[in-house]
Amino acid sequence: MTAQLLLGLACCLAWAVLLFGRGFFWLSRDTDEPPAPDLASWPAVTILVPARDEAPSIGQTVRSLLDQDYPGPLRLVVIDDRSRDGTAEAAQAAAGGDGRFLLVSATGRLPGWTGKLSALQQGLSAAQPDTPWLMFTDGDIQHAPDSLRRLVARGEREGCVLVSLMARLRCASPAERWFIPAFIFFFQMLYPFRWARDPRARTAAAAGGCVLLRREAFLAAGGLAPIRDRIIDDCALAALMKRKGRIWIGLTDRVQSLRAADRIGAIRRMVARTAYAQLGHSPLVLAGTVLGLGLVFLAPPLLLLLGEGAARGLGLLAWGAMAVAYAPTLRFYRLPLWRSALLPVVAAAYLAFTLDSAWQHWRGRGGMWKGEPAP
Repeated sequence: MTAQLLLGLACCLAWAVLLFGRGFFWLSRDTDEPPAPDLASWPAVTILVPARDEAPSIGQTVRSLLDQDYPGPLRLVVIDDRSRDGTAEAAQAAAGGDGRFLLVSATGRLPGWTGKLSALQQGLSAAQPDTPWLMFTDGDIQHAPDSLRRLVARGEREGCVLVSLMARLRCASPAERWFIPAFIFFFQMLYPFRWARDPRARTAAAAGGCVLLRREAFLAAGGLAPIRDRIIDDCALAALMKRKGRIWIGLTDRVQSLRAADRIGAIRRMVARTAYAQLGHSPLVLAGTVLGLGLVFLAPPLLLLLGEGAARGLGLLAWGAMAVAYAPTLRFYRLPLWRSALLPVVAAAYLAFTLDSAWQHWRGRGGMWKGEPAP
């Protein structure tokens, strides 16, 4: 048996496992279905928004949160983390004197904490002591009017300690149309949502742009302190909370990111910030990742184009499986399905971004957030 044939068989086996052995992650369905009938009483919620230099979007975020149709008590706390672009003023203007709004000024990054978690920690003191639910969201996220009601209804109905929604990322520029759907696809491949929702599975995942927490369980888990230095803080928080009870994560079209990534460089920086941290900063794991991505995404088209005999057929089969898997994500983003054939090119770019992430870490610039290095 030739090396090409063995490689082709390995590619097909890898895609069979991905299609049928990882919780059908690739189906990419909007799982944010309407909640059950109204609750008898709606618990109080405190929403915390850490914001640094978010002036272009913070007004829309604040307005979308204050315009929620939530029937219970609501408090919105925006933590201005040393912004220099008028974020605080924009947030206050959008609030328009609403009594439920509170602006907190962060005094600086706490020693040993990442920037976002430090800001959240400083804002937690503004939450009412008797608030049963906390919600973390970002200063560039826009929520549909019933977003909070759906989240709380699910949390109460299903007894969750954490409910999170993967926001629909902006997908308008050419760079976004090529790379953003793949980002969602790869995230779900790493953290299959079905597994994250399964109490028996070890997988835990959350999307930091929209996280609802049961406060009692959150405090019992130690709050943010146990994960204070984690770069991938959302999934670290999910792992922490899953030890305390049921978690739920889903994909939605009703919570949207306003952050633009008009050029490939912006997407490269977004990926490079966390990719090597995801690999545990291990050169050995990095080497395995390079080989794995090469086998799964790059080898199939190379076999089809350069292989011989049956190896070409196996390359075509694996490439076809790849296109089938990617199609639902493209459909979710309302993009033409022909783009699925070019996923190997996009995957090669993500591989380069991952290598760049390792390079930035080795240079001492890994995990940069808003101009600050990781602790």
